[in-house]
Amino acid sequence: QVQLVESGGGLVQPGGSLRLSCAASAIIFRPYTMGWYRQAPGNQRELVARITSGGSTNYADSVKGRFTIYRDNAKKTVYLQMNSLEHEDTAVYYCNAQSGESNCWGQGTQVTVSS
Repeated sequence: QVQLVESGGGLVQPGGSLRLSCAASAIIFRPYTMGWYRQAPGNQRELVARITSGGSTNYADSVKGRFTIYRDNAKKTVYLQMNSLEHEDTAVYYCNAQSGESNCWGQGTQVTVSS
């Protein structure tokens, strides 16, 4: 079972940047599709960005051009670089790992965008 540990959340002003990290304990990290999701109070959890084992990415329309997902297979880590943050990006961000029938979640990290 994959264990995921997120870090990098915090409080940032509008227009600022944060980088989230998600470290996996999987012995074999490479085959997993890794994703970042977020959930704001009163909302459903939604996909922010995803990267496949081959490096293909997709993004929610609301973050295209502002967020970048990338992975370092040697470090078993996936990152989410978030630029030009907006109030609407405030949420708990969760890391996800999928491979075959395996679907695992991290505990989440809070991102708050506020002046």
